[in-house]
Amino acid sequence: MPPEPLIDLASIDTGNVIADREAIGRVNPHRFEFALLDGICLLDHEAGLIAGYRDVRDDEFWVRGHIPGRPIFPGVLMIETAAQLVSYFAMTRIPEGGFLGFGGVEGVKFRGAVSPRERVVMVGKILQLRARRCIGATQGFVGDRMVFEGTIVGMRI
Repeated sequence: MPPEPLIDLASIDTGNVIADREAIGRVNPHRFEFALLDGICLLDHEAGLIAGYRDVRDDEFWVRGHIPGRPIFPGVLMIETAAQLVSYFAMTRIPEGGFLGFGGVEGVKFRGAVSPRERVVMVGKILQLRARRCIGATQGFVGDRMVFEGTIVGMRI
C-alpha cells in the first residue's frame, strides 16, 4: 500500500506554472534530453514543498528501445526527474556555491508504469537543507495514482 501523498494533490494546479522549461533552465544546469522538468507549479520555501511535472512524449530517445511495442518511462529517469525537482528547490533557496548533484537515493519504489502521453506530477518535501547538502522526500503521480517514491540526497558540486 502506498504512503500518503506528501502534498494534498487537490492543491496542485498544473495550469499555474511558476517556472516553465526556460525558467527552470536558468536554475538547473540540465540541457537537451536531460532537462526533464516541464514546469514547476508549486514552490513553498517556508513549508519546504515543491511540485512540478513532466509531460512524457512519444518521440523521446528511450521510447524506441524501452520497451518496443509498449514503451515505459524508465525508472532511472523518474529518479532523475525527482532529483531535478529537489535541485530546483535547493538552488532557488540557496543559489550560491555551484549546482546540486546526486549524493544518493534511498527507499525508491516504483508503483506503476508511465507511458508516453501521460503527465507525471512530481512532488517533494524538503527534509534537510544546508549549504552543501539537501535531502528531499519525493513522489510521482499520474492522476491520483502514485507511480514513484524515493528520497533524494543532493550534494553541492
